[in-house]
Amino acid sequence: MSFADAARTCLTAKYATFSGRARRAEYWWFSLPYVSAAVVLVGISFAINVPLLSVLLLPLLVPMLSVSVRRLHDTGKSGRTMLIALIPVVGPIVYLVGMTVDGAPGANQYGPPPKAGGHPVD
Repeated sequence: MSFADAARTCLTAKYATFSGRARRAEYWWFSLPYVSAAVVLVGISFAINVPLLSVLLLPLLVPMLSVSVRRLHDTGKSGRTMLIALIPVVGPIVYLVGMTVDGAPGANQYGPPPKAGGHPVD
């Protein structure tokens, strides 16, 4: 899955879809530009004292959350596992490690594996 495919999937077809599963490529191709843009906008916001982050990235919050939940589903975990990132210091590290592991090879309680859907393997 390319960056364009991930963006198209997350912003149109699965904008607010919290069910199903998402491959690693879909998650990372969508989340890395999102986080990079957030960091840049926070820096600019502090420099010019204007709340740019909320205006420009708020519409992308829902697809970011949905692809994160679907990624956790791919590893066999509930979307509530995302709350582990709220634990200071250790939580974000555990969360990021959880997002890097390969998905369950077969169908799980959240659906069939997304790799079997005709997409090339990561």
